Amino acid sequence: MAYVHAEIASQPDCWREAARLAPTVAEHLPRPGERVAVVGCGTSWFMAMAYAGLREAAGQGETDAFQASEFPAGRRYDRLIAITRSGTTTEVLDLLTALRGRIPTTVLVGNPDSAAVTLADATVALPFADERSVVQTRFATTALALLRAHLGEDLGRLAADAEVAVRAPLPIDPAGIEQVTFLGRGWTVGLAQEAALKCREAATFWAEAYPAMDYRHGPISVAAPGRLVWALGEIPDGLPEDVAATGAAFVHSRTHGWRTVLTSWSAGRNPVDPMADLILAQRFAVALATTRGLDPDAPRHLTRSVVLA
Repeated sequence: MAYVHAEIASQPDCWREAARLAPTVAEHLPRPGERVAVVGCGTSWFMAMAYAGLREAAGQGETDAFQASEFPAGRRYDRLIAITRSGTTTEVLDLLTALRGRIPTTVLVGNPDSAAVTLADATVALPFADERSVVQTRFATTALALLRAHLGEDLGRLAADAEVAVRAPLPIDPAGIEQVTFLGRGWTVGLAQEAALKCREAATFWAEAYPAMDYRHGPISVAAPGRLVWALGEIPDGLPEDVAATGAAFVHSRTHGWRTVLTSWSAGRNPVDPMADLILAQRFAVALATTRGLDPDAPRHLTRSVVLA
């Protein structure tokens, strides 16, 4: 399991490198007021969702996120950002080909020699965050970190939170959990989706994700003793109490009462960044795999890039 462990642990350094890179590639990234579409597949799509939420919340302009195969061809945008680790994913290449000469495109890519680079109008290469693992961790979060830096966010604090997250004890023993549901609000809905995907990919584990406000509209019905609800970012009032009434465990960095050093991070300072929570969720997924006798470096039915005939 050397690959995924090392790649998860390297995220604080990758995020700092993204902060250094962001000013040098600003001309290729969205300008304030532009109408922007962000696309990806799987993990990259969830990072696109998170960025879209952050950019709109920052007042930078209308921003939509799409799975690359579901991009609405008739819609007009000032710029399209494609996030792709390998630069070889069929759906992304097809979309970049279809949009040539119609919409300015920028690709955020791990492999600067990939086909996506030849199809996009501009490239932001992140080779320092590329991975050997099939299961994505550091490339996706580094792409999001770079986009957050471009929005003017402080990545120094973010990286500091990440330094703790790669070393902190897990908030709950995965051996005692039979199901997990991740929740988010606003931009962290994408992070919740990504956390659930990590559990499915690395550990073939029953994991779901929902907007936190929608959780009580049906999904809470599966909550029970031995199951876990893990919230990233803001939570609705009363949610911890409602989860407790089901007998399920509840994990949240701003809620006291669960055993983790995360609750002490926030003492006298701003709350923990949800991307640091995502690192804990990545580690939880790897620990689940180990508990289930699986190798997260060799996930079932998956390849590093989906290339269709």
